[in-house]
Amino acid sequence: MRTLAHHGRETAYTVTEGETSSETVCFVHGSGGSHAVWRFQESLSDRYEIVALDLSGHGESDDIQANSGYTALSAYADDVLAVVEETDSTALVGNSLGGAVVLHILLERSFEAEAAILTGTGARMGVLDDLLAWLKSDFERAVEFLHEPNRIFHDPDPELLAASRERMLECGQAVTYRDFLTCHRFDVRNELHRVEVPTLTVYGEYDQLTPPWYHEYLADEIPNGAIVEIQQAAHFPMVEQPDAFNKTIAEFLESR
Repeated sequence: MRTLAHHGRETAYTVTEGETSSETVCFVHGSGGSHAVWRFQESLSDRYEIVALDLSGHGESDDIQANSGYTALSAYADDVLAVVEETDSTALVGNSLGGAVVLHILLERSFEAEAAILTGTGARMGVLDDLLAWLKSDFERAVEFLHEPNRIFHDPDPELLAASRERMLECGQAVTYRDFLTCHRFDVRNELHRVEVPTLTVYGEYDQLTPPWYHEYLADEIPNGAIVEIQQAAHFPMVEQPDAFNKTIAEFLESR
């Protein structure tokens, strides 16, 4: 992995060079995750340069001292924008918390993206009280809850399920709890009209964490918004149905 120093810390990221490199797309993972969740999107390098980073405290990136909510979200946005500037990325893709980070950037930062793709996310992402309690006091129970059917996955290959559990456990309780509480406090429902870039929302048919109507709301409220359903998937359509997800991304980016 490559590393980049900024704001007194180092952020790790990967670059899969494109065969044509017509555009560079930066992928942002969700709560308790890492860049590895985007490994199936590396095949898009036949058209684009693919960049995926580890947010602060995740994977191989340095952690931060930041309270959950706006402060953590802003720090994560700093991570993304530092990598975007270094790699000349022009399009952003975010899953779950990563989608909140992308929306924060579109609404509050000066970076002018050419396109955005949001998956497993919403304008507001309230988290169940029980899940927040387990994340704080019974982390293994929280991880198992998230990996029950129709949450992170609908019907995954056992190896994918095991890898996702392991990734979250490796990220650790403190960072994962910070992530979910940041999602819980996120709310830009009254600001979506200010998103100026073409934005695609992609949702898994069976996602119970961020249900289809979350994405319908985004598509309706963002002036240049569109929406696509990925069948036989839940919160991680990019992992569970990568071919359909990648085709959707490519078609959207080529249609602008």
